[in-house]
Amino acid sequence: MRIAVLSGKGGTGKTTITSNFAVSIKNSISIDSDVEEPNLHIFMDMKTPISEPVYTLYPSIDKELCNLCGKCGDFCNYNAIIPAKNQVVVFSESCHDCGGCKLVCPTGAITYKKREVGKIFKGKTKYDTELYYGILNIGEMSGVKIINQLKKYSELDEKTIFIDSPPGTSCATVAAVEDVDYAIIVSEPTPFGVSDMKMVVEMLTEMKIPFGLIINKAGLGDNEIYDYCKDEDIEILGEIPFNKKIAELYADGKIFSDSLPEYKNFFNDIYKHITEKRSLL
Repeated sequence: MRIAVLSGKGGTGKTTITSNFAVSIKNSISIDSDVEEPNLHIFMDMKTPISEPVYTLYPSIDKELCNLCGKCGDFCNYNAIIPAKNQVVVFSESCHDCGGCKLVCPTGAITYKKREVGKIFKGKTKYDTELYYGILNIGEMSGVKIINQLKKYSELDEKTIFIDSPPGTSCATVAAVEDVDYAIIVSEPTPFGVSDMKMVVEMLTEMKIPFGLIINKAGLGDNEIYDYCKDEDIEILGEIPFNKKIAELYADGKIFSDSLPEYKNFFNDIYKHITEKRSLL
């Protein structure tokens, strides 16, 4: 079973929730797909990770074969390949590696070269669970290639997989949650938190992914989030209070359910509820 944890903005507690699920649910795999700023490995205390590069492809033009017809430029929505008066200019960093320009080229002038866009790290944590995360190279425009590779690794195993998703509703977030069995939205009970949460709800509804909500820092804001969930028939899976002890543990880089054992039951109960609910669909 693949479960994505996501939110409308950064700082709401995605990594906190993911890490607590990871240590509470035995024989699970964790994936940090926030490749621009991964931090799950810090909380999980990853031991001697193995790294490998991730490559993407970009077009290379054979000037002898190219007739400057412009079809490649007309096809590319990202302006990664632009026919000029005497040559075709390629912006490799903008290329999304879709392969379309080669397909539309009538003279076969386009081949592909590869370049590294980031790295993937994999290994065990001190909690004896598997963890995968990626890092996007500085200056790169998209981490989708790395996210897709991270998910391919996880597909080789039948364990429960928790995906710590990028914040918001960008292409990277869509790539992270695509094909998951269930999504857990994490939100704060504040007007700002609810506003960003609505975008995530719209995205998941459009993608037809079942989801529920965990309210983090409960008691911090007002009742808007509860009214919204009631109006939209969104299930609240649980609430984590705005608690000084939890904040202190987080600031110290610790997973709070490991220090506050009562919360292990909290996460186990939510996981059990999700699996039972999915079995009825």
